[in-house]
Amino acid sequence: MKHPNFGLAAVSASQPTMSRLAAPLILVLALCAFGGARAAIEQVDREFVPFVSVVQTGTAVSFPNRDAILHHVYSFSPAKTFEIKLYTGKSPGEIVFDKPGVVNIGCNIHDWMVAYILVVSTPYFAKTNDAGAARLRDLPAGAYELRVWHPRQNATPENRSLVLESSAAPMVTFAVDVQPRKARYKPPLDRLKY
Repeated sequence: MKHPNFGLAAVSASQPTMSRLAAPLILVLALCAFGGARAAIEQVDREFVPFVSVVQTGTAVSFPNRDAILHHVYSFSPAKTFEIKLYTGKSPGEIVFDKPGVVNIGCNIHDWMVAYILVVSTPYFAKTNDAGAARLRDLPAGAYELRVWHPRQNATPENRSLVLESSAAPMVTFAVDVQPRKARYKPPLDRLKY
């Protein structure tokens, strides 16, 4: 029997041929939802780090500002709308991501600062590594649907059905057509103008 609560997953690793600014690919196997974990997306050198994150529904995310200048973090995404007004240092609070979906993050002061959070309703998800590979571990035997996601994919890759035996470790390969991440102009740091 197929498990009904399938989700997506996100990655923040680049393929070896892509630059540091390349976006990650995400793959997710969904079974059921758990919550309560914590994650952080830092602001370093006027960029969000990591560029792409994947979290499970119920995860609380902090946004520590490691820069010596102020940032104003926000999202107007349907999966989570929030705003953390001008601050530096420790995140003023955590944002709980309680609905699955893609959340686009921005800085109201620095337009080039962009990040993505993919919120999934499954404990089975993985982010690709620098070689573009990901591994899902400790999956119980059963039928699954495998999905992949990338913030700049040109088309949604077809989902794959997968039946796992107790000792199976199958390899599944996806080809994802992705627009390259273009470097956006980041002006020289001027502490008087943020």
